Amino acid sequence: MTIIITGASGHFGRRAAELLLETFPAGEVVLVSRTPEKLADLAAKGCIVRYGDFDDPASLVAAFQGGDRLLLISGTRVGKRIPQHGAAIDAAREAGVGHIIYTSFIAANDPANLSEAVKDHRATEEMLRASGVAWTALRDAQYADAVTDVIIYSLIKDGLMQSAAGDGKMPFIWRDDCVAAAVAVLLGEGHENKAYDLTGPDMISHRDIAALAAEFFGHPVAYRQISPKALYAIFDALGVPREPVDNFVASGNPWNSNDMVSFDVAVRDGHFAVESTDFECLTGRKPRSLRALFEAKAEDIRSAGAPEA
Repeated sequence: MTIIITGASGHFGRRAAELLLETFPAGEVVLVSRTPEKLADLAAKGCIVRYGDFDDPASLVAAFQGGDRLLLISGTRVGKRIPQHGAAIDAAREAGVGHIIYTSFIAANDPANLSEAVKDHRATEEMLRASGVAWTALRDAQYADAVTDVIIYSLIKDGLMQSAAGDGKMPFIWRDDCVAAAVAVLLGEGHENKAYDLTGPDMISHRDIAALAAEFFGHPVAYRQISPKALYAIFDALGVPREPVDNFVASGNPWNSNDMVSFDVAVRDGHFAVESTDFECLTGRKPRSLRALFEAKAEDIRSAGAPEA
């Protein structure tokens, strides 16, 4: 069996490849990336590395040749991903791939959820169901890593979390746990044409994040609920684009504001308060909490949050 991973030079793809190689032959792993040179170390271990770009469908057909199962990792341009994912699904079908495992998002099956990110995933799942290829949708919750690696740095700077999410809650999950579930499906049987909700153990609000950050920083972090309009104004002032821009980070934010504001509104309205035991069923263990990730990265977080001398 040959397993193909798209976006293999990204965080999720690289970790999936590394985990896969613990039990699966490297010569049967195909890693696809726009930057294959970043995968030289995995190529040296015996993986097959190929160029492939979601914006170049012909490259995907060639990259997917000979694949039995494909881990389709969603693109990064929220609001622009539907044609990219459609091209990848079409290429997989043309290349004869038998099963597509897709990294979706919780609440992708909720038509009332108007988050820009969820719209992309909902449309992709619809294309998968219409493709005629066996599929699995892994509906990941928000990564806990987004808090510890990105969000907390604005809290360090300002001592303030401003959000349009109100007291809405989400079940944050470690990215590595989502990777583990994806690999379990890639190597397992009986997952065709199913969707799984991959959620963390606790429901967490943005207010809870501020309190957790304050605990680890050792100084207060306030929480202020604001309107979506006010949140847009903040991002505009920071130079954050409203539409997606590739490889662009403004004031520590790698996302666009249409994505972030619509996401906060969906949180506020309860659309991401999804509870599930699917992760444990797939992996045989419980998911790890946001607090546990803070603890794992405590030294870096406390160092970054320490007041300047």
